[in-house]
Amino acid sequence: MKKIVFLFVGVIVVTMFFSTGCTNKGADVADSIAADTLLEDTTANDTLSQIIEEEIMPAAADELFDDFFFNYAASRKVQKERTVFPLPVNSWGKLSKIEEKAWKREHFFMQQGYYTLIFHRASQMNMVKDTTVNEVTVEKIVAGKNMVTRWHFARKRGLWRMDSLTYMSLGKHEDAGFIRFYQRFATDSAFQQHSLAESIAFTGPDPDDDFSTMTGEIMPEQWSMFVPWMPSGTLYNIIYGSSPYPVSNTRLLYVRGIANGLQMDMVFTRKGKSWILKKVNT
Repeated sequence: MKKIVFLFVGVIVVTMFFSTGCTNKGADVADSIAADTLLEDTTANDTLSQIIEEEIMPAAADELFDDFFFNYAASRKVQKERTVFPLPVNSWGKLSKIEEKAWKREHFFMQQGYYTLIFHRASQMNMVKDTTVNEVTVEKIVAGKNMVTRWHFARKRGLWRMDSLTYMSLGKHEDAGFIRFYQRFATDSAFQQHSLAESIAFTGPDPDDDFSTMTGEIMPEQWSMFVPWMPSGTLYNIIYGSSPYPVSNTRLLYVRGIANGLQMDMVFTRKGKSWILKKVNT
């Protein structure tokens, strides 16, 4: 077996996620760990929502979509003010509208505690901080129900507003093939094993030392020692810009936590009709 040399970097682990969720030894225990972690995170997110609800959204929040959206998701008042009513709705191809009095507050991923970003190129990550982006789509993907919900946001006259809502089947999604692959990858340990590159670039917690991280390459037969917690089931994704992402044989999946320190990056490449994992950074 090929020997692996790791570079150890001493670093104090400052979040509960890195001392629990990232050091599990397999996908089978991931759900229970995630449930405990997200239970704690929900309290923090509720507190964050209460603080935002009581404050006036600063004008500077409209510069970046993320700044605006966290206010929008956490505040009932902001949702009422920054939603275009009557709101156009496309429900499985049937058009309708929602009046303001019928609108029900949407918490999005605030209570879930994390969201994902799926890019086709590393350069697309720059769009997150791009102040010239004027259109963004937030998605809720429930693969088990074959359902996607999309909220479309546009910035006009300097102000972000949610201006349409769409319900559609997962099969209509531009990246349905990868999403279905990932859902299986995140929940099926045997499938994971068959979907790994010959070596996986890895940066993350040292399984033998909770207070250190390690950088190097791991072989498929070592994967079970380093499997990170991966979100599955319901995924929230944010698409920046108005144009579809270009066709690519690469997928970069970023997981970002809300007030909980959660962060993970995964890189997949297409192999034939499927995908393989090439890199993990937790």
